[in-house]
Amino acid sequence: VQLQASGGGLVQAGGSLRLSCVHSGRTFSSYVMGWFRQAPGREREFVATISWSGGSTYYTDSVKGRFTISRDNAKNTVYLQMDSLKPEDTAVYYCAAAITVGSLFKPFTEPREYDYWGQGTLVTVSS
Repeated sequence: VQLQASGGGLVQAGGSLRLSCVHSGRTFSSYVMGWFRQAPGREREFVATISWSGGSTYYTDSVKGRFTISRDNAKNTVYLQMDSLKPEDTAVYYCAAAITVGSLFKPFTEPREYDYWGQGTLVTVSS
């Protein structure tokens, strides 16, 4: 499985960006997907996750109401719509895929819970 993230860039505070992550596998709909970010000098932190069908989502508190995670299983793609961006959102953003067992969605918020990672895309928010 390979994950290819894109959509990062430079944006002013208050602006928007949409990140995309394409999954190379044939069973994309069986993976829980997530977005993480890592700012310089900081640990990788959880941003958002979405269930297999897209019916359930979970966000870290700092992005609730501003970011929206979604997926299109027909296109093997997960998205992160980021609105009202702040300078503190500046980071490299990573998408990740988790192999799961069972049918009950449980938000995966720790990096160790994910099995595959994309290469990261840089988001810079200027003040």
